[in-house]
Amino acid sequence: MQKLNLAVLFGGASSEHEISLRSAASVTAALDREKYNLIHVGITKGGEWFYLPELSPEDIAANAWEEMPKRPCTFSCNRAFRGIFCLDGEGLMPVDAVFPVLHGENGEDGRLQGMLELCGIPCVGPGCLSSAVSMDKSVTKLIAATTGVRQADWVLVTDDNFNDDIINEIEKKFTYPVFVKPAGTGSSVGTAKAKNRQELIKGVSDALIYGGKVLVEEFIDAREIETAALGNGQPQISVCGEVVASREFYSYESKYVDNTSEIIIPADLSAEASEKIREYAKKIYMALGCRGLSRVDFFVEKSSGDIVFNEINTIPGFTSISMYAKLFAACGIDFPELLDRIIACALEK
Repeated sequence: MQKLNLAVLFGGASSEHEISLRSAASVTAALDREKYNLIHVGITKGGEWFYLPELSPEDIAANAWEEMPKRPCTFSCNRAFRGIFCLDGEGLMPVDAVFPVLHGENGEDGRLQGMLELCGIPCVGPGCLSSAVSMDKSVTKLIAATTGVRQADWVLVTDDNFNDDIINEIEKKFTYPVFVKPAGTGSSVGTAKAKNRQELIKGVSDALIYGGKVLVEEFIDAREIETAALGNGQPQISVCGEVVASREFYSYESKYVDNTSEIIIPADLSAEASEKIREYAKKIYMALGCRGLSRVDFFVEKSSGDIVFNEINTIPGFTSISMYAKLFAACGIDFPELLDRIIACALEK
């Protein structure tokens, strides 16, 4: 079998740069070298792209790659020459597919996907439009609403309308606490729980740094349940898993700093609730036009048992603590096989 030339992109000009490095280390360690010729492309926080001829997963995880021998590179947008050019005079390196192990802006938000569609190079994960609408939580909510699945009520705050009037509107609509989320980040970057007006104003002000759009959502006293989707068209949906956060909510710190949040797979749910969550995950995945993979997150309200859609992640984390691979491992699909299937989805589409 001929090896596939697979470009693995990591880092990125994103607030989730460090998480990408941890994910990419896991992915590159698990990819079968008998099946793939790996072409490592590191992207700095400043947006510089480099090809790294020699690289180990440990080099990526330790962020040692920026100090290693590397060569500036770029993708060819000429479909007659599908691949990567090194800008120091080297010829074309053909690329059969791209695995963007990138989280957040400039990697998960449709920009990269659109570029690769222009280049005619298959890319792991949803395409340009699906990635863009799934990354913007406010647009996701509008589309997800067409499925009839309940969502947390919300108010959109932007750079243009952030004033006393919008704060008053939020306080009239909700009781404290409320959640504040940047519309275009993942990994809980910039997310805060506001318990009073002062914390609300500060939370919104801080969150607006990440793209100028912020959701303020009603607080739902709930369990956090996640499930994973794999495939094109009619996706396979994994078992459900539960996150028990080590802090007040599943914040960036409780995910990646404390390392004390607990993951329970399968989640302790009734068969009916579990099946309904999986059904809702499939509906939302398909409504957003996703392909390849995504993780779909829900709340289960403690008082009523109601299922509430939270958000979708089109390039979920692949770190040692990340849910996506763990959920499919519980379905009997180990990490190397899961990566093979994800890549096959990219080639299929």
